[in-house]
Amino acid sequence: MASRRLAREFALQALYQADIAECAVREALTALWAGQLEGALDGRSADSEEVEFAQRLAGGVEDHATDIDALIDKASANWRLPRMPVVDRNILRLATFELMSCDDIPASVSINEAVELAKKFGDKDSRAFVNGILDRIAFETGRGGRKHRR
Repeated sequence: MASRRLAREFALQALYQADIAECAVREALTALWAGQLEGALDGRSADSEEVEFAQRLAGGVEDHATDIDALIDKASANWRLPRMPVVDRNILRLATFELMSCDDIPASVSINEAVELAKKFGDKDSRAFVNGILDRIAFETGRGGRKHRR
């Protein structure tokens, strides 16, 4: 059974790898899928729907990186992207792409899934950090969020 949550985890892993290794996201995804085939990763391998969704998300982040980073930078008043923890930065990128470009996914779902990723992969402050910034981005993109002062 396909899981969008698991697909988001795969996309996040590829984004993290690409960020750390300074390589293309699609290259990191290829390495991730190869690792699964070789049994290098724990858990079950991704099914075709999960692979497709992970590629849609990670590829979308790569294709729209400049716009995504600009939105995150605008929404994070006291944090510049290079200073953010790598995991948080990439969770924000993933969810921001969803908010910008995935009208088939409700904004509340994108934000909730990002918070769940932050709980699983981030530190104790990641959940609140990610939630607050994504709420501002949802407002900026017209996809919800509370009204914020400019």
